[in-house]
Amino acid sequence: MFNLNDNVMTLVKFRQRPWENLFTSDLLDFDAGNLLNDKLWLKRMNEPALNIKEKKDGFEIELAAPGFDKKDFEVNIADGCLNIKAKREEKKEEKDENYTRKEFSFNSFEKSLQLPETVIDEKVKAKYENGILKFSLAKKEEAKKQKPKTIEIL
Repeated sequence: MFNLNDNVMTLVKFRQRPWENLFTSDLLDFDAGNLLNDKLWLKRMNEPALNIKEKKDGFEIELAAPGFDKKDFEVNIADGCLNIKAKREEKKEEKDENYTRKEFSFNSFEKSLQLPETVIDEKVKAKYENGILKFSLAKKEEAKKQKPKTIEIL
């Protein structure tokens, strides 16, 4: 006879898609009352918004970075990661007979995304337009042809 208290196995839903390893969460355990003093939280607040879409032939990534110019970005792929850095510095100086006024601003961010093994590194394309940095990532042929496998129930 089977006893429910003996050897009970719990089934947990697990579903991983190729892009799910693009994200890592450092915020799994935090004190919500102390977020303004948390350096990690403050850093995350300044990171640009990110959208990732999977399509039949690849992935599209959109990163919101308004106020930057194309020349402000440095993008590369190293060790299976898409690395995005942006730095913008602005200086203004106004001189008059009685005063000198100087203004400056600095804005930067860094973002690294772990790419799935199904992406062809050599075919990654980037375009910056209207404050959005867009990436197009092509899938390898074997990744495109994969279809769900039907499992026969006996």
